[in-house]
Amino acid sequence: MAVTDFIAAIELGSSKITGIAGKKNADGSIQILAYASEHSSDCIKKGIIYNLDKTTQCLTSVIQRLEDQLQASIKKVYVGIGGQSLRSIRNIETKQLGEEVKISQALIDELMKSNCSMNLIDQEILAVEPQEYKVGNQLTTEPVGIPTEHIEGHYVNIIARNALKSNIRQCFRQAGCEVADYLLSPLVTANVVLTESEKRAGCALVDFGADTTTVSVYKNNLLRHVAVIPLGSSNITKDIASLQIEEEDAEQLKLNYASAYTESAEEEDMNQEYVLDGRCSIRARKLEDIVEARTAEILENAWNQIKLSGHGNELNAGIVITGGASRLPNLCKAFTAITKIDKIRIAQSGNVELKDEEQYVTPNGSQNTLIGLLAAGKENCCKIDPHKSQLSWLQQQEEEEEAKKKAEEERKRKEEEAKRLKAEAERKKQLEEERIRQEQERAQKRLRDCEALIAEAKRLAERKKYKDALAKIEEAQDLKISEKMQELNDLRAVISQQKSDNNPLKKLINILKNEADEMMKGEN
Repeated sequence: MAVTDFIAAIELGSSKITGIAGKKNADGSIQILAYASEHSSDCIKKGIIYNLDKTTQCLTSVIQRLEDQLQASIKKVYVGIGGQSLRSIRNIETKQLGEEVKISQALIDELMKSNCSMNLIDQEILAVEPQEYKVGNQLTTEPVGIPTEHIEGHYVNIIARNALKSNIRQCFRQAGCEVADYLLSPLVTANVVLTESEKRAGCALVDFGADTTTVSVYKNNLLRHVAVIPLGSSNITKDIASLQIEEEDAEQLKLNYASAYTESAEEEDMNQEYVLDGRCSIRARKLEDIVEARTAEILENAWNQIKLSGHGNELNAGIVITGGASRLPNLCKAFTAITKIDKIRIAQSGNVELKDEEQYVTPNGSQNTLIGLLAAGKENCCKIDPHKSQLSWLQQQEEEEEAKKKAEEERKRKEEEAKRLKAEAERKKQLEEERIRQEQERAQKRLRDCEALIAEAKRLAERKKYKDALAKIEEAQDLKISEKMQELNDLRAVISQQKSDNNPLKKLINILKNEADEMMKGEN
């Protein structure tokens, strides 16, 4: 019977590409409906796609087998992102508000936007985990509503190479399947493996895989650090194979006889040999030395990442180990010997209840990320319209991509236009400021020239060169300095009076008039 309501997820592992489909039940459990896998060691290394064509072939096969089991077509799947280039970096965004104001959600969003625009070379931010906000001198996870003059946003940005997501997108497009969402593998794994109390108390999750080992550190319910170490259980296999043993046999020897840690009392048994069906043999002591040395190297690197997180001394819930290599015997003892932490547990299954009638899922730690992807999915992944051809769907995808491309080009065009208008406005502002400055300089020069002409007019008047003095006043008035006009008029009046008083004819008339007055006084 065909299934028309399900969630599908695919994990791109270094040893296998695995796909799963399931349905969420009302009680929170997940019913597993289909499962498929393909070997991927010849197309994915360290969790990174390096052969697009072979990866596409594997994806096509996995999707086809899932569809056969479901008797339905898959439109889209949830995909995990991990791999060697994945890591976290810390960032702090600061905003000085100038005066005490109440923090709003808009201000928090502005800090987040500023954080996401940080300059990265050949890298992109895949997810952001906000940490605390420093408001004044206090740290808080809920700053909205608090009055302050200064705020700092502390963030953990999870980044990876640009090509990581674009290669995945290209392979799924070639396989004719849409990506419902890109989910970070370390986060979805932690969600199904760790408990809320472990995240709150502080713990480290070590996902021990085939080609990589991923370390995630949690404290106070927040992800604090993520790093991917390019070493895994396949390195142990290759070390064994270096003794001129076929790699398949080396893998079988590891699975059958290897141990991550050997007690001193057990060393007496190391003289024996391990034989594999008559094809090869290895001394027990040699095998243990190889396995312990490589395991110790991987665990020491993991412990170093835990210490780099800054929370190595705060892991009150200890360390949780998962992944396919977590089956290695005595792994907890080996890690305790390195970290001196006793609280270490192996998580070979998650906290999601599975209803798996066909026994698709094996509780050995290798499928926890896949279950995490399935649990994180929300949308129905079934291609509801069975009559719609794959070609038309691909055309629709291309049209949608073209529309997105045009929208992005339009956004860039508007952004460039806004920049141009801003630059033009800035240029006009500068020109206006320069015009005003030059006008002020000219006004100052006219004022200085006017004052110089007034001073010259006064000197000429003192020397009784009234005509020249009045000419200087006329010249000063032509400069049209309003605040000097009254002074110029008063000076003109004074000089005109002086000129009149110094007129020779008028002086003679005044002398004769004075003499006549004196004579008349004498006669009287």
